[in-house]
Order: sequence, then C-alpha cells, then structure tokens
Amino acid sequence: MKKTTSDTRKYRVDMNDKILNSGFRDFNKFFALDNKAYINGALPSKTKELMGLVASMVLRCNDCIFYHIDRAIQEGATKEELYESFNVALIVGGSIVIPHLRYAFEVTEDILNESRS
Repeated sequence: MKKTTSDTRKYRVDMNDKILNSGFRDFNKFFALDNKAYINGALPSKTKELMGLVASMVLRCNDCIFYHIDRAIQEGATKEELYESFNVALIVGGSIVIPHLRYAFEVTEDILNESRS
C-alpha cells in the first residue's frame, strides 16, 4: 500500500517530535541549524529548498526528496522549476539518480494533485 503525502508528513512530524523530546540536546542543536539554513536570507527560501532538493537527489535520500519538494512547492516553486532542479541533479549525479528522479516525479504529481483538490 502506497503511503499518502499526509501519511508521510505525519510520520515526519511524529518522529521529529520524539527525537526532539528525547532529552538529547545535540539532536535539537542540529535540527535548529538545519531549519535556520532554509530561511530567507541573501537567497530566498524557495531557492534554498530547490538546492536542498538537488543535493538530496544526488545523495539518493527519498525522505529528503519528499521533504524538499513539499517545502519548495509551499514556497511557490513551479513544476518547471522543480523539473529544472531534477535535471541539475541528474547531470551532477549521473544515471544513478534516475530511480530517485522517478520518485521525485511521483511525489511532485501527488503533492500538486493534493493541492488542486
């Protein structure tokens, strides 16, 4: 059974809450740095999310790919901007990125269809 986008988001939130409330402060420090990296600065958040997406595809992290596509769309990224980012990842990472390109296409379709309904 395929997980829905809302299932994926809920899992992420629930597990992050467990991690951040574990009492191990180093987790909290890292998560704070990660969040800070994507806020508006010299580069807008959308651009940073697209950069994170490219890195996630090259590093082959599907959970990360989902997250950055979801956030990039929330920040106003268009399908064309996502596709160009996918292409940069493909060029940088080579053919090993193709399975993750498939996943990225599926996630993009799911999230965009969800936002239309």
